[in-house]
Amino acid sequence: MAKYLLLKHYRGAPAAVNDVPMDQWTPQEITDHVQYMRDFAARLEETGEFVDGQALAPEGMFVRYDGEGRPPVTDGPFAETKDLIAGWMVIDVDSRERAVELAGELSAAPGAGGKPIHEWLELRPFLAAPPTITE
Repeated sequence: MAKYLLLKHYRGAPAAVNDVPMDQWTPQEITDHVQYMRDFAARLEETGEFVDGQALAPEGMFVRYDGEGRPPVTDGPFAETKDLIAGWMVIDVDSRERAVELAGELSAAPGAGGKPIHEWLELRPFLAAPPTITE
């Protein structure tokens, strides 16, 4: 089995087919979208392919270490940045092909007007082992 990260973006990915921003959806459209995501995750839980998933708020900041005895340095929030992650899901599947299949299905979650969004999802494999260094 191989783990993959599916990333949903607020913005930064190519435009979706049904590209109406969520803040312009009706409450029912939002409910239907969230239910689709829950049903998708529940189905993957039954097959043992779901690991975890969460929606993320648009707010956030960068944090870095600034030296012994000094507080961490923060910068942000960056709500104006080009790329914002809306949420993520980790799946554990038998093949890259299965990961692509599931990402495609998740991309069809309903949006405005109840029509599939056909949004672009970022699909990233987990490293199976640390990279090797050759000299």
